[in-house]
Amino acid sequence: MEAGSKHEMQHYLHTGQRTCHADDGREIPCEGSGQDASFGVGTPWPEPRFDVRGDAVTDRLTGLIWCRNANLAEFPLTWQEALDFVAAMNREQRFGRRDWRMPNRRELRSLLSLQAKLPALPGHHPFSAVFNGWYWTSTTAAISPAHAWYVALDGARMFYGGKDQSFMLWPVRGQGLGVVPRTGQSLCYDSAGKAVSCAGSGQDGEFRYGAAWPEPRFEILQDGVLDRLTGLLWRRSAKLTPQPVVWREALAAVAALNHDGPEMSWRLPTINELESLVDCAAHSPALPSGHSFAEVQDVYWSSTTSLFEPDWAWALYLEKGATGVGQKRFAKFSVWAVAT
Repeated sequence: MEAGSKHEMQHYLHTGQRTCHADDGREIPCEGSGQDASFGVGTPWPEPRFDVRGDAVTDRLTGLIWCRNANLAEFPLTWQEALDFVAAMNREQRFGRRDWRMPNRRELRSLLSLQAKLPALPGHHPFSAVFNGWYWTSTTAAISPAHAWYVALDGARMFYGGKDQSFMLWPVRGQGLGVVPRTGQSLCYDSAGKAVSCAGSGQDGEFRYGAAWPEPRFEILQDGVLDRLTGLLWRRSAKLTPQPVVWREALAAVAALNHDGPEMSWRLPTINELESLVDCAAHSPALPSGHSFAEVQDVYWSSTTSLFEPDWAWALYLEKGATGVGQKRFAKFSVWAVAT
């Protein structure tokens, strides 16, 4: 059974990566590399990507509408101050609207181009005052609810920080076109990590925007586990190699699976494919409850190079649900294979 069709809507986005790179960061031909850019999977980007109308910019890929000014607040804010700033925008009907909000982590990541740095945004983007640093999201970190997720616009990392720290804010509105899935978060928390009512909070758990997860989300097939949200087929065993390996060994281990027969075409997943598995209501691992995977490890290599430092590659830190990077030559991360 096929895991999905490239003609169907895919609830994960193309990373934007167009080049392939060796362990030392040198650009190499993509053909046969097994790297992200050799496959180009995920919902493709429209051309032009953005539609500018006054002070707002519509992302034609996702349907989300962003403030053209990426630093309306002008200064870093604590998490609650950022939520309060957006609430004030709505009271004042800023730009003629009352539905601004702080983006959830998948919405903010949807703007990223992993072919770019400083900022990690698509080329010729129309935004102004982009700060090459951390931006808050409305999504609390399940592993530590006094923290919330933030995204770095310099190189595209996603981690979490204390809600009492100060970072930037980039408001958004709209519910999108359904290509960005929900995060899975359904509860809300104050700055101390205490659960609070979601009503009027402006948090991810209040809105729960994005493509809804099917029920059940996962289906066990003969060849692997089908994620019915994304159409991706994952190996049921999430541990392809006996121990952590260097990046090129991860690519080789997945390629070796395809020598057994033509039935499936396994590959190392992109960082967006790996991140699509994350349930932001869970941690250790940050996977949806009732998942069907075995031998789940902590950190996984992706096929996506970090263009900030091309001798590094993107990895998913699955215990936390974070997206970070690792040096390609260090044998520190595990391998999970995917197919479409």
